Amino acid sequence: MSGSAEQLSGGDVWAEPLPTALLVLADGTVLEGFGLGATGQAVGEVCFNTAMTGYQEVLTDPSYAGQIITFTFPHIGNVGTNEDDIETISMAGASGVRGVVLHSAITDPSNYRATRHFDLWLKARGIIAISGIDTRALTALIRDKGMPNAVIAHAPDGIFDVEALKQEAAAWPGLVGMDLVPMVTSAQRFSWDETPWQWPEGYGQQTTPVHHVVAIDYGIKRNILRLLARAGCKVTVLPATATSEEVLALNPDGVFLSNGPGDPAATGEYAVPVIRDIIERGIPTFGICLGHQMLGLAVGGRTMKMHQGHHGANHPVKDMTTGKVEITSMNHGFAVDRDSLPATARETHVSLFDGSNAGIELTDKPVFSVQYHPEASPGPQDSHYLFDRFVELIAKTKKAA
Repeated sequence: MSGSAEQLSGGDVWAEPLPTALLVLADGTVLEGFGLGATGQAVGEVCFNTAMTGYQEVLTDPSYAGQIITFTFPHIGNVGTNEDDIETISMAGASGVRGVVLHSAITDPSNYRATRHFDLWLKARGIIAISGIDTRALTALIRDKGMPNAVIAHAPDGIFDVEALKQEAAAWPGLVGMDLVPMVTSAQRFSWDETPWQWPEGYGQQTTPVHHVVAIDYGIKRNILRLLARAGCKVTVLPATATSEEVLALNPDGVFLSNGPGDPAATGEYAVPVIRDIIERGIPTFGICLGHQMLGLAVGGRTMKMHQGHHGANHPVKDMTTGKVEITSMNHGFAVDRDSLPATARETHVSLFDGSNAGIELTDKPVFSVQYHPEASPGPQDSHYLFDRFVELIAKTKKAA
């Protein structure tokens, strides 16, 4: 593949820019663009994200493992990057996200918090990006046909084996049945006491915790831990493979089930029995995202793959317990099938985009969960109240003991 030249009316020659990146869909569609970030190729599921801010938080959210993110907002990267807005626990760990699709080229950063150009940051984290794509058309394709598997490739010389890329995209099995949690969970137990960022001081520290919460890390985000700490919790984080015996040995006042990537049914092979044991013991439990989905499985429900998923920071959700509507941050391609839930699981939240389930609570145990990311990062802070609700549930359960 090479660039071409055209003769202009004034005699000058205009050279057509050489494509240095490709997005090759599983159906054989090839989209040409210009490469950014890391070189090489990666395979994953293409989704679209409608957030207008917070691209660094999005690209370091472990829940995006296995996915190629198309940003619908055209100007991504123009506020640069920094070390404060990384959401993954391991600052040096590889990003789970497989690639990024952009409309416009990245401009120089213009923000007082920026410490690095977005392109350099992508290179450092090993993330492949392609710009110059009609992201509106790609989003419409995903909306109509679902999230396609694809290969994203970046070669500065513009030389690609297109047929091999097509075969790789077509052969990738997709996220159904795929357990991606092992690549993003922490390797060992650790404690957390950092509280949310406040201008101009930065992050704070929890010094007087009231409750002890064990957070099971299926791909947990830093701001979730910060909000638990701000709510008065001493937080101990355990890997996704922790047994119920390991959880109970810490004598927690509450258990938090985190967000994470992949198929909940696959991760649930080892996680659901642990969750079920925790529930049966009456320990206050709060789950989000993947934790919500696996909690649904633990009580006897089913999960299902969504057509286009929910990815963005502007998703309206109705809290059925209060009648209020909140704008939420979402990132999921699987959902709980409400019709499969037992009578003891009451639906508490509903997506106002498509009516899908967005939250449940158990009527016979101190347990609840939501599908979205209440800590935001990025996104609105409408749902921060859920951390207070969790702490109130812990206090109520302790008082009744």
